[in-house]
Amino acid sequence: MKLRQMKAIKLNPAQVLALGFAGLIIIGGALLNLPIASEDGESIGFIDSLFTAASAVCVTGLVVVNTAAHWTLFGKIVIILLIQMGGLGFMTMATLLALLLGKKITLKERLVIQEGLNQFSLQGVVKLTKYVIFSTLTIEAIGAIFLSTRFIPIYGIKTGIGFSIFHSISAFCNAGFDITGNSIVPFVGDIVINGTIAMLIILGGLGFSVYADLTSHKGIRKTSLHTKLVLLSTAMLLVIGFVFIFIIEYNNPKTLGSLSFLEKIVASMFQAVIPRTAGFNSVDIGGLTKATSFLIIILMFIGGSPGSTAGGIKTTTFGVIILSITSVLKGNTDVVAFKKRIPYELIFRALAVLGISLVLVVFVTMVLTLTEVKNSFLDLLFETTSAFATVGLTRGITPELSSVGKLILTFTMFAGRIGPLTLGIALAKKQGKDKGSFRYPEEKIMIG
Repeated sequence: MKLRQMKAIKLNPAQVLALGFAGLIIIGGALLNLPIASEDGESIGFIDSLFTAASAVCVTGLVVVNTAAHWTLFGKIVIILLIQMGGLGFMTMATLLALLLGKKITLKERLVIQEGLNQFSLQGVVKLTKYVIFSTLTIEAIGAIFLSTRFIPIYGIKTGIGFSIFHSISAFCNAGFDITGNSIVPFVGDIVINGTIAMLIILGGLGFSVYADLTSHKGIRKTSLHTKLVLLSTAMLLVIGFVFIFIIEYNNPKTLGSLSFLEKIVASMFQAVIPRTAGFNSVDIGGLTKATSFLIIILMFIGGSPGSTAGGIKTTTFGVIILSITSVLKGNTDVVAFKKRIPYELIFRALAVLGISLVLVVFVTMVLTLTEVKNSFLDLLFETTSAFATVGLTRGITPELSSVGKLILTFTMFAGRIGPLTLGIALAKKQGKDKGSFRYPEEKIMIG
């Protein structure tokens, strides 16, 4: 269906986005279900192809088969295209096509772009879309060049270039798909590969509006509160993750124990970055201690930043909630950050995103405990959070899931990709309709 024809259908931008992503998943699933997509020449099956397509479009990275071994070149091209379209958003890709064809962007289309990029205003959304496309292609190209300096000597020119492009796109889009066969584990001590992929993940998870803000100002002090909160919360989460993983896993023979001191630092930093949310790993995730696994669950749930390729409830949501708690403990009336007051509407929306996300993760985990009785609760909670936050990390249970479990996680990935991106703005629109000519009387209840 053409975007212009959507005018005749009364769909709000959030619904258009949901249908767009669902359409990409179905098309991708159909293509991956073709025999030419599998190395054995046989169809992988509808559920597995749909799961893989959802994982690619939702830039998650959970896989039911080994990506390198199972898929043909055709299948891998389909997957990386789905990752690119899913990471940027289907409206961004549609806008690129419209611009190339010289077509005008209608108001309806601008509203959908606004929703997809998580912007508060229609002003400049087309300009921001152009910036998103340009910066994405530029960063991915630079990342591929750095990766090629290591992959070409190892795999040869043709394969090395292919590996470099694939992993650069997968990393920047925070997808976590790999075609090495074992993620980044063979390169656990390689500073260039680990550093490049980690930087691509971080850049992909910051958000395009942050890039635009940083490039339009000469110093961080002059940037918006959003940019400052994103950078501060991201830095804090990375440092906390690194220190915790380095200390707890230092002597764990299943993860860091057998590595040199430098390799332990590189691996700890990499593992602290991947919950941003990309499913790459350089050590065995199933071998992590329970404490580290639970920390990663928390980091995955928080995820990246709004308007980025990452998932989760977002760093700004987490930051606003922490600031609100701090404000209550100090007895302050207003929630303040960097000498700026945060509106109560944003606090309510942050709480709504947190509450709905928690309910979804808890509910899905409970259902999986009934359908996947062979797996432990920690493994299922880890898998559910990874799917919801579109991370792609797993403790090794994804291929063993039942058909029902795969379908449940397919929906969870879809809900995680759509929900956190659109819920805040959707709630803000509804708030305007609730304002009437009167207010109900106030009455207190006991809290805590």
